[in-house]
Amino acid sequence: MTDVLFGSNLVAMVTPMRADGAVCSSGVAGLVDHLLATGCDGLVVAGTTGESPTLTPAESSSLVGAVVARAAGRARVIAGVGTYDTAASIRRARAAAAAGADGLLLVCPYYSRPTQAGVIAHCLAVADATELPVMLYDVPVRAGIAFEPATLVELAGHPRIRAVKDAKGDLASAMAVMAESSLAYYCGIDDLNLPYLASGATGVVSVVGNVAGDRVSALIGAVRAGDLESARALSRSLQPLVDAVMGNGQGAVMAKAALADLGIIPHATVRQPLLEASPPQLHRLAEALGYVAAPA
Repeated sequence: MTDVLFGSNLVAMVTPMRADGAVCSSGVAGLVDHLLATGCDGLVVAGTTGESPTLTPAESSSLVGAVVARAAGRARVIAGVGTYDTAASIRRARAAAAAGADGLLLVCPYYSRPTQAGVIAHCLAVADATELPVMLYDVPVRAGIAFEPATLVELAGHPRIRAVKDAKGDLASAMAVMAESSLAYYCGIDDLNLPYLASGATGVVSVVGNVAGDRVSALIGAVRAGDLESARALSRSLQPLVDAVMGNGQGAVMAKAALADLGIIPHATVRQPLLEASPPQLHRLAEALGYVAAPA
């Protein structure tokens, strides 16, 4: 599969908010400009990092439309539409398609813990609801269940189910599914971008890409060129930021804090139950941002 459907350097985009918690339209526009300028060719909107659980359906579709308009074809826009309710997910998928999305991100239905047969029925129903390509999102730490390898292989038979965002971190399982299906794999754990890319992943869906999309793009390019020495050096240069964003608190919280610190978005506001970063978290983040700003 080529990268045309989803891109390769995808970012799990935060949702900029005003100090009062409303979605900030100027912040959205500025963030899209920043992500495009730093080499992101896929923008994942209203996903986990975008605080999807606290976005209303109307906010989600409006956000997708705003990002589509600002990106103006310069990057693929993938809309997070998954919920634990199949009917609600279908409605969100259709709204995203109407808003101009290029693809859908569909998380394994969470909380209700359906059987794998239920997971398959859910995904097929959403995939049948629009003409957009679908990226499945495998994140058992949040969903409570995982897509089993056999389930992924079966779902790959649907003509619009084309990719997987793997936040499970089981590289052996991912390689087995890649060998048995046409699904394109995208690493959804920033710590593992290098091994997934080296093992055949098409690209990444990165949280740290909100801040360092250019470094992530260079990492992808180095692996594709077979320059593993440069790829390892780039991965090492990113590790302090990965640790500060992903190991120092919630990714959405820390990515917003980093973007606000850099002046890319006006506020680091998050919606409860998330809370803004604490002073110790901000101190660690500032140290990491300084490190990443140095040449790789």
